[in-house]
Amino acid sequence: MAENGTDCDQRRIGMIKEQHNGNFTDPSLPCERKRRDQEERQNIVLWRQPLITLQYFFLETLINLKEWTIKLWHRRSIVVSLLLLLAVLTAAYYIEGTHQQYVQYTEKKFLWCAYWVGLGILSSVGLGTGLHTFLLYLGPHIASVTLAAYECNSVNFPEPPYPDQIICPDEEGIEGSISLWTIISKVRLEACMWGAGTAIGELPPYFMARAARLSGAEPDDEEYQEFEEMLEHAEAAQDFASRAKLAVQNLVQKVGFFGILACASIPNPLFDLAGITCGHFLVPFWTFFGATLIGKAIIKMHIQKLFVIITFSKHIVEQMVSLIGAVPSIGPSLQKPFQEYLEAQRIKLHHKSDNGVPQGENWLSWMFEKLVIVMVCYFILSIINSMAQSYAKRVQQKMYSEEKTK
Repeated sequence: MAENGTDCDQRRIGMIKEQHNGNFTDPSLPCERKRRDQEERQNIVLWRQPLITLQYFFLETLINLKEWTIKLWHRRSIVVSLLLLLAVLTAAYYIEGTHQQYVQYTEKKFLWCAYWVGLGILSSVGLGTGLHTFLLYLGPHIASVTLAAYECNSVNFPEPPYPDQIICPDEEGIEGSISLWTIISKVRLEACMWGAGTAIGELPPYFMARAARLSGAEPDDEEYQEFEEMLEHAEAAQDFASRAKLAVQNLVQKVGFFGILACASIPNPLFDLAGITCGHFLVPFWTFFGATLIGKAIIKMHIQKLFVIITFSKHIVEQMVSLIGAVPSIGPSLQKPFQEYLEAQRIKLHHKSDNGVPQGENWLSWMFEKLVIVMVCYFILSIINSMAQSYAKRVQQKMYSEEKTK
């Protein structure tokens, strides 16, 4: 954005010189108008202009529905084939027979995988602010399995109720039989599905940049415009953020598959730029998606799993709770709810929840539930704001094109 300001200043100086020379230039410079329009769009949020924001959101939703309906109509042969396949699967689902045990197993696995893939897509697809589903869902799930594995000395939790609820199996495991690899194997499916979802969520920036490069049209996307400005001012980049973006772009452009794999294999907030770079330089789809899928669903996912499992292993948790109690003055009062929470989890794991033990809600559980609700609500609000701002941009572009035709 700093380069934008410099460009505007240079154009303003040029305009003044032309005015002195007798050549009048329109004072509404494109970059100034662009900046003003962007400020206007940023003010269209629910807490500032609720009625306009909701109106624009519904109008943008209708436009998107119309566009998707037209796209589906153009691909009606594929749609009809999918509907026929769905009809066959529905018939197999409801007709009684010996195949029902396989149908139920497939349904259970499919829904479980689809749940985690969906959460992964929500985490990276770029809707609103993005929903941090690893922190809210996958991380806590891995932590729960880890704590239960060390408490039960087994990962053979009864199904059902697992995965909805974790309880220890009737047969006690051998003390010390749980290894790191055992827990990794237990949560591998959901973790890999979540990682695959995050890889799928990285495709929109790639397709947008690729389509823009092939068509030569300027896309309606601020990240892509920022990417093009970064390429134009690559030599003048001084701040750390610009240099980091350039480093990602150079790595992906020069190293190719292994550069994309390296960017996807570590927690990288700039990976959207890698997708835009690959699309802009017409990197083949399977090169980009293959490297992204391997990096996110296999390498990065195992790094994140290891971190959570080690953090919530039995001896680490006990040390953390004891360290909390060592804090002067407030330590014991802070330590008590953590001890109560861990004891409540042990009771649940050993079927003792209905044996007269008081079941008061721990405030840590209550706080985490409210945090999840708040973050999901904020995610929904950010989607509404983002779609309303997209419609505002449509209106501004329409007004600008009408002015140019006059």
